Amino acid sequence: MFKALDKLKESLSRTKESIFGNISRLVSRRKIDDALLEEIERTLIEADIGVKASLKLIEHLKEKARELKITEGDELIPILKSEIVNILLSHQSRGDNGHNAKPEVWLITGVNGTGKTTTVGKLATLFARQNKHVLIAACDTFRAAAVEQISIWAERSGVAIVKAQDGSDPAAVAFDASTAARARGIDLLLIDTAGRLHTKTNLMEELKKIKRVVQKALPDSKILTKLVIDGSTGQNAVSQARLFSQAVGCDGVIVTKLDGTAKGGVVIAISEELGVPIEFIGIGESIEDLQPFDAGQFADALFA
Repeated sequence: MFKALDKLKESLSRTKESIFGNISRLVSRRKIDDALLEEIERTLIEADIGVKASLKLIEHLKEKARELKITEGDELIPILKSEIVNILLSHQSRGDNGHNAKPEVWLITGVNGTGKTTTVGKLATLFARQNKHVLIAACDTFRAAAVEQISIWAERSGVAIVKAQDGSDPAAVAFDASTAARARGIDLLLIDTAGRLHTKTNLMEELKKIKRVVQKALPDSKILTKLVIDGSTGQNAVSQARLFSQAVGCDGVIVTKLDGTAKGGVVIAISEELGVPIEFIGIGESIEDLQPFDAGQFADALFA
């Protein structure tokens, strides 16, 4: 049985090679100069860390090298690791919006195929194990067997679910679930929404409607929008996150499918370019493989 950090290291091995492996080879036996820094910058961008974060990292490497009076390329590695952690930590905390009445609501959004419904099931299990009273709203009423899939997760997790027939109005399901959650003293309401392309205006408007309905039903509750992103899609994930954030807001990101991909650097890109916290990462199929995000452990897995 792997410990959590061991599993994280194993799952991020290809991302580690694309970042730490390539940069280690670059800096080996070289002096720090502009040419080396440009090569590191290009490597970071190619590793899906994104232009904004990569430029920031290079600027900080230059500043630290001058400040510490270091000249050897391999001395940049621990500085790079530290600066990556700083970027991730700088966006992790969010202020309280002042709404503390039960339930807290998580509106789970994302494009098709990100593992959204499975993520909702794993979240339900995680919080139920923490003795929270959880309710799932099955608002993906369009995808075949989606309600059945989330119902199986609810039964497995031992949590309640509000659902309707296929083709029902998802906003109506969200309203019924919100009313039920308030009446039952639920701690956390997880709303599973249908996957939708961020470019489809009508579907994004439907998502806004669900959020408005929940806000009306639960005016005193904290209502948060969580975006599920497929980490293996690299920079496409950043554009998805940006457009979803513009449409319905984004209070936190859950990055799935990081196991076996070389594109895990997108976690850093999303955090820096959107300024939102990474809250969970998915590194496998089991329930335990949905892990609360820890910036230090993430960096350790990449640079150990």
